[in-house]
Amino acid sequence: MKISVITVTYNNQQTIEQSIQSVLNQTYKDIEYIVIDGNSTDETLKIINKYRDKIALIISEADKGMYDALNKGIMKASGDIIGFLHADDFYPSDKILEKVEHTFKVYASQSVYGDLDYVSAENPEKIIRKWKSGKFEFNELRKGWMPPHPTFFVLREVYWKYGFFNLNYKIAGDYDLMLRFLGKHKITTAYLPEVLVKMRWGGKSNKSIKNIILKSKEDYKALKNNKIGGLYSLFMKNFRKINQFF
Repeated sequence: MKISVITVTYNNQQTIEQSIQSVLNQTYKDIEYIVIDGNSTDETLKIINKYRDKIALIISEADKGMYDALNKGIMKASGDIIGFLHADDFYPSDKILEKVEHTFKVYASQSVYGDLDYVSAENPEKIIRKWKSGKFEFNELRKGWMPPHPTFFVLREVYWKYGFFNLNYKIAGDYDLMLRFLGKHKITTAYLPEVLVKMRWGGKSNKSIKNIILKSKEDYKALKNNKIGGLYSLFMKNFRKINQFF
C-alpha cells in the first residue's frame, strides 16, 4: 500500500530538516511525501528545496491556516493511506511506516493509530509527557478519549467519503475529524501499541490562556456537532491527560 505523508510548515527552519529526514529515512519505500509551506519568510523553504528530488510535491503559497494546508495535501495525495507529520515532529525510528502498513494489512482496518511522546523543544531526547492511547472502544469517546492525531493514519478513501478538515475550527479541527470518523461514521481502526511520533512540546493550542479557552470551546462544539457528548466528555478529555505526565 502506498503511504502519503503530508508535512505542513510555516517558518520552521529550526526543526523542518529533522522532520524531512525522518520520513526519507524510513525503510518502507512506497511513500509519497508532500510538503505544504505557507510562504515561509525564514530559511524553511531553502531547507525543503535541498530535498526536492526526494519529495513528491512541494507547494509554497499563502493559506488559511494549518487545516487549510492539510486539506491541500489531502487533495493532492494519491496514496492508499494518508498520514501527517508536522514540521515540529519526527518519527522515532526508521521502521514506523513499515509497521503502520503492516497493521493496516493484518487488521484490514480503515485507520491505524498509536502512542505519542511529547519531548522538550530544546532537547528532543527528554520526554515530557507520554500519551499512551490504548485500544479503541466507542464508549470511550464519550469519556474524552482520543488518539494522538499525528499518529492517526487513515485510508485516503475515508477522507473523500466523509470529508476533510472543517475550516470553521481554528485549533480543534483534528479532534472534530477524529470524532467524525471514529464516532459519527464509525470507521474501523487498529491500535499499534508503540510510540509512532515524537512531538516537540509547545503546540498552538497551549501557547496562551486565550488559545486554551478557544480550544475548549471548539472541543465542546465538535462533541456536540458529532453527537458524541458534552461537558462531561470535555472535562474527562482534559482530566485524563494528567497521568500522561507521570
